[in-house]
Amino acid sequence: MTIEDLIKIYEIKKKKYGAQAYRHISNVLKEAKKQHEKDFTGNDHEQSWRAFKGKNLEKLIEYIIMDEVLNLGLKVVNGNTIERTNSANLSKELSSVKRNLLIDYGEFGFHLPDVDIIIYNPKTNKVIAVLSSKVTLRERIAQTGYWKIKLASDDATKHIQVYFVTPDEDGTLTIKKPAKKGRAIVEVDTDGSYVLSETDIEESAKVKMFDKFIDDIKRLLK
Repeated sequence: MTIEDLIKIYEIKKKKYGAQAYRHISNVLKEAKKQHEKDFTGNDHEQSWRAFKGKNLEKLIEYIIMDEVLNLGLKVVNGNTIERTNSANLSKELSSVKRNLLIDYGEFGFHLPDVDIIIYNPKTNKVIAVLSSKVTLRERIAQTGYWKIKLASDDATKHIQVYFVTPDEDGTLTIKKPAKKGRAIVEVDTDGSYVLSETDIEESAKVKMFDKFIDDIKRLLK
């Protein structure tokens, strides 16, 4: 099972559901899990699947948004590409993007935030937005809130929007009030979350279905 297999399953959903295909990401993952299990030859399939799912959900989201982001004149890069590659081995463009995302920890140096996807303007290499993606909020949402606070505390990075993209499989974002802890963190400590689920959610200025994502990026550019 590879990311290409995951994309194939998504494309089948896209033929069936069109623009609403994003709502069926959980089903894409369920189908992929069956295939992954068939191909698996170790002892602990569940652990292997969790690792595969975590790594490839972000790649699938990157694939889904790529064309529309490029149409806006922006570019997308995976956070791991910038994090793991020595600056000397990055292109001049990506090296500049990396510098524009660094957080200053004073005597403890400069460090990158943990993000899955970076959207930037290739004309200026200015970072527009960063995305984290997980199947449920509890896996990373407090960390995402932390990175927003750190980026917002420096003039060089305070403009960067920090988003969380999730199928929200445990329903943390469904109801606005009374808010669950994860929803409260999204509403107060991030720039917003976009939901890829079949279930409708109670939307707000910060919590929306995923089909609003590109429109919000367009608004940032204005």
